[in-house]
Amino acid sequence: MDLKNRSLRVPRRRAVAALAALVAAMLASAPVASVAAERTQTAVLAGGCFWGMEAVFSSLRGVVDVTSGYSGGSRETAHYDDVSSGTTGHAESVRIRFDPKQISYRTLLEVYFTVAHDPTERDRQGPDEGPQYRSAIFYVDDAQRRDARAEIAALTAAKAFPAPIVTEVVPFRSFYPAEAYHQHFAERNPYYPYIVINDAPKLVALRTRFPALVKPKS
Repeated sequence: MDLKNRSLRVPRRRAVAALAALVAAMLASAPVASVAAERTQTAVLAGGCFWGMEAVFSSLRGVVDVTSGYSGGSRETAHYDDVSSGTTGHAESVRIRFDPKQISYRTLLEVYFTVAHDPTERDRQGPDEGPQYRSAIFYVDDAQRRDARAEIAALTAAKAFPAPIVTEVVPFRSFYPAEAYHQHFAERNPYYPYIVINDAPKLVALRTRFPALVKPKS
């Protein structure tokens, strides 16, 4: 037997065995990953500049992640400069992935209406004006639609606001993540003037109104 060829066979066998073990481990972990994904649900909400919305919902226990983006328009114009014109049909929105065993969709809506934005302002929010800043709930199924309608009805009956709620409740069609520099903007720029004036007070209100819902500071 050729000693040179024999010396190569053992490492080759070990490499094949290692590769097989790696593939087996990947296959074994795949169902776990899919089960974990199934445990989360998605909410898409619009209420003014997505910087503050993202900051509020990222602070909640049971929220896995929040992405700032654009909903209500097409992919071709889902870019900040285009959306800012107010002519694309998009609304600055947040996509919230959450664990319903830790926080319910209805609780998210309660925070949305009472802390994250003012649902009585039409096509504007604070200093920002235009339909891209409108108040809107993009429901992904009938259960979310019913919850949204029920929450609005309850707040209206309780006369929670001095003016009528103008929040749109519309079916979800698509969501396009915003540019990278918009993601986690408030967290990365806590002293940015817009954040200090418009969004920091929302975080204070969240901790005051819903202290049990807020994640502990790391």
